[in-house]
Amino acid sequence: MSEVAPLKESVTAPARPLRIALLGYRSNPFSGGQGIYIKYVARALRDAGHQVDVISGAPYPNLDEDIGLIKLPGLNLFETQHPGRALRWRHLTSATDTFEWLSKMSGGFPEPYTFGRRIVSFFKQNARNYDVIHDNQSLSYGVLALQKMGLKVVSTIHHPITYDRDIALAHELNWGMRLLIRRWHHFLSMQTKVARQLNNIVTVSESSKRDLCRAFGVPETRVNVIVNGVDANTFKPLPHITREPRLLITTASADQPLKGTQYLIPAFARLREMYPDLHLIFIGRPKPGGTTAKLIDQHNLAGAITFRHGISAGTIVELYARATIAVVPSEYEGFGLPAAEAMACAVPVVATNGGALPEVVGDAGMTVPKSNPAALTEAIATLLDDKEKRENLGARGRLRMLEEFCWSRVASRLTDYYNQVLDNES
Repeated sequence: MSEVAPLKESVTAPARPLRIALLGYRSNPFSGGQGIYIKYVARALRDAGHQVDVISGAPYPNLDEDIGLIKLPGLNLFETQHPGRALRWRHLTSATDTFEWLSKMSGGFPEPYTFGRRIVSFFKQNARNYDVIHDNQSLSYGVLALQKMGLKVVSTIHHPITYDRDIALAHELNWGMRLLIRRWHHFLSMQTKVARQLNNIVTVSESSKRDLCRAFGVPETRVNVIVNGVDANTFKPLPHITREPRLLITTASADQPLKGTQYLIPAFARLREMYPDLHLIFIGRPKPGGTTAKLIDQHNLAGAITFRHGISAGTIVELYARATIAVVPSEYEGFGLPAAEAMACAVPVVATNGGALPEVVGDAGMTVPKSNPAALTEAIATLLDDKEKRENLGARGRLRMLEEFCWSRVASRLTDYYNQVLDNES
């Protein structure tokens, strides 16, 4: 197997524009960090002088006008109100469509696999149009097939989803739900096999590199770390908005144990005893009857928490401008974009040490042990009582994002890496 040596900072990319295909099995920027990655990597590579097409399944990305979008539609069953009724006679003529429907109906997550089948068909007709194919964590058999066809393939693995599965299982006692969790994550057997055979892997933190090498059995020499950026032009301080003295903000998928809401809610309940006027804005939404909703009812916090969902980046920035402290309670993060965006807005951050969060926060925020409501309570209370420290951390956080986490640097390092891949003898 041909491998590219770890990227060196001294490498200078030849001044040649590349034709790049960015692959995303789902790329909506509101459906998770992967969609945000697609949007900003495409823009940064375009700004670096490359031709970029995003090839995506639904839901589709929100891209700049001069970035190409090639749609490879599947059934999009996770966005359909009645997925059981989504199959049509025409779908039965496609083995891919039929498999996607049957897998979803039996509790699986088929999108990475079925997207992989569709991209193989696409590139059999269009391979000559691109110099580099960059996959955004589908890790499908189809991506491996493109590599075996002799195409230059790079794959980003944000973090191994084995961690999501294992944390979900650790928090679920019901045996039936545990079976469903295992069934939904069945695609991981494919991702593990594919990752072990990929030549060129990029990940977004040193923590993710260690974890994916351990979880997938990938040699460290085959993995390069290129950290994410943050859009500091959008996520920025808004001096005309007054920062409120008793307002916390968090961003998370409310009912994923990975995101640590089950620790934040008890911590917030204790803080409300200390600061009765404290309020929490939650960017996300809980499932009716889910863990978060039950915890809120248990602690009688319904009037103290406001949920916001599906809002624009501009609205999120305005919320950050009002917030006293941003809290990132995750058990695990492959990178930690919510922490980065809050810091770019000069909001002081309290984050756990889950995954890559210490790499993002550095010494420009407060880091506490994960899975520890008492530690969250103590750190937040410390900042609530110390305005000078809050202002100092906010300023340092903004400066850290400007200096260390910019998308132009991501594009430069990716360009260097692409050229190493292209110049490497297969």
